[in-house]
Amino acid sequence: MGAKTALLAFTKGDLRSALREAVEADLVEVLALVHEIHPGYDVTPIADGVLGDDTYPPDDTSYATVLAGAELFCDRRLICDRPSQLPARLLQAGNGRRIIMHGMHSVSDWLCFAVWENGSLVRSLSLSPDGGIVENIGEPYDFEQPYWAGERPVGATLSGDPYPLPFHPLELGEGALRALFGFILEGRPDPSDVDPYEVPLRGFRVADPTGQEQAEREAKVKQLLRQMGPPRRYRMKSDGTFEEIRNAEA
Repeated sequence: MGAKTALLAFTKGDLRSALREAVEADLVEVLALVHEIHPGYDVTPIADGVLGDDTYPPDDTSYATVLAGAELFCDRRLICDRPSQLPARLLQAGNGRRIIMHGMHSVSDWLCFAVWENGSLVRSLSLSPDGGIVENIGEPYDFEQPYWAGERPVGATLSGDPYPLPFHPLELGEGALRALFGFILEGRPDPSDVDPYEVPLRGFRVADPTGQEQAEREAKVKQLLRQMGPPRRYRMKSDGTFEEIRNAEA
């Protein structure tokens, strides 16, 4: 599994239907919308994209579209480790509509998704094998039930230890993506799924004109690199399990 997402949608109706009927949105309209979502930032149009390729844009990049009764953003700035902390300006931007968030990262097996109805948070989940369950608010949706019931277990890790969660976040993430947005990125699509490669997006470079955000991001990366230990390598044993290769054996 290698999918990554950073999705935020505001919708009045069925998002799946809106995505299925997506056409190229008016650039001026989407540009104004991105300015509204990122007040005070420099916003410059760049090459357009498609949903299947651009669910997790690079830093300082945003993809967005205006659909029939919905607005969709692909932007890492709009996703929260704790979705309940979604900034008030974004709640206001989605006022009176359903707000849906979906974030997923294949490197860390991290997942979050959340739904607000009429301005109230009704479901939020954020978890990863390293961080555990960071947030779990509201009643699980039907598509979650098999995972919480232990019907989607994960095998042992490379070290042979049990996986620290009762299911793989990315597997649940694809289920949440299908249920909430109407498409998947990995796995076998259903006939009713939206083809994300048929959903056009407008592209933008969105940058903090003061440079402060970029500097803070670089400082955070340097700090994480200092905290990381040396890389660990494994080899498969004859019984199919893995053992770590120690430095002295390298």
